Amino acid sequence: MSRVKSWSTGTCCRWCPQPWPTATACSEARGGSRGQLWRRGRRMCLCRRATWFAARRMNYLLGLLAALFLTCSALAQSNPVRREPGKMVVVGHAGSGFLRPFNTFNPLPPSSLRSELKALRDGAEGLEVDIQLSQDSVPVLYHDVTLNTMTKTGRGCTSEFPVAVLTSLAYAGGWPYDWFQHERIITLDTLLARLARRPEFPYLHFDLHEDLPCLNPAQAQVHSAALARQLVRLLQRYRVPAERVLFVGDHEATLRRLRRLWPAAAQGYEITEDFTGNFSKARALGVEAVVLNGDLTTPANTAQAHAAGLAVVTFGGRSAKRIKQLVGADPDAYEVDNVTKLRRRLGRK
Repeated sequence: MSRVKSWSTGTCCRWCPQPWPTATACSEARGGSRGQLWRRGRRMCLCRRATWFAARRMNYLLGLLAALFLTCSALAQSNPVRREPGKMVVVGHAGSGFLRPFNTFNPLPPSSLRSELKALRDGAEGLEVDIQLSQDSVPVLYHDVTLNTMTKTGRGCTSEFPVAVLTSLAYAGGWPYDWFQHERIITLDTLLARLARRPEFPYLHFDLHEDLPCLNPAQAQVHSAALARQLVRLLQRYRVPAERVLFVGDHEATLRRLRRLWPAAAQGYEITEDFTGNFSKARALGVEAVVLNGDLTTPANTAQAHAAGLAVVTFGGRSAKRIKQLVGADPDAYEVDNVTKLRRRLGRK
């Protein structure tokens, strides 16, 4: 079979999809032998072939990237907590975190008003809020199990006192924190009223604290129903968008009640031990996310959750090394004690 089809009217070779123009062949032919022309033509053909295949590979890669983008977009639409890679939501853990003497100094009690607002000033996109219920069924912000540990004069549980008593209790951080803070317990209504002044609500993660030693099993059921009912009623009164809300807990009865009352609001099942067993419970409940402590936030666990269509929210970690480790696990949201440090790690200003 002849390698060269025509020397006068046009040339082509078996390696190229199209013939060369006659002008090119004639130009190449000047001053060269038939063999030289063939070698030059072959090099040109091979170059064309390489370019053609490179273009096909580029189109293939662009197609893959487009498919990945569409997949991520579809996930974000079907699960409001899921985020595309690199789009992690920065959430202030109980606001600006917990009392700490250094790295960096924080005198503000967790889930106090100043703590929550400081996290937003530091650049947080969302807030984690610790929610408990007063004796007269008013949602209040408080983290610890009893009032003994974080207030100056309070004793017992939030469920034992009406809201008027709870909001009169001053936080006690001890020395030197109390030199810099004069916070009191606040209601969720107070926080929402402040947030409603903003152009839009931040993402709100409501950590439901229900394991109170002052409640017997029968009281706990009544408490669960009242908590779900009052929480949804208050959020809807302030018209907080459902896509900005995440209810976090590990009490299945409460999560089911919240689902009936507000189906559009996302839920997160908190897991602090036995990932395998509790992950199965989370899937059975139909929640949108699993909320993992630092020890369980690993690349493997995150990948398993994402493969099942669940988002991952992590919390904890104060040091730069620990924050870097948790970011590397690729969670969708990070409830962090130090918002500034996390934003710096993510390269956000």
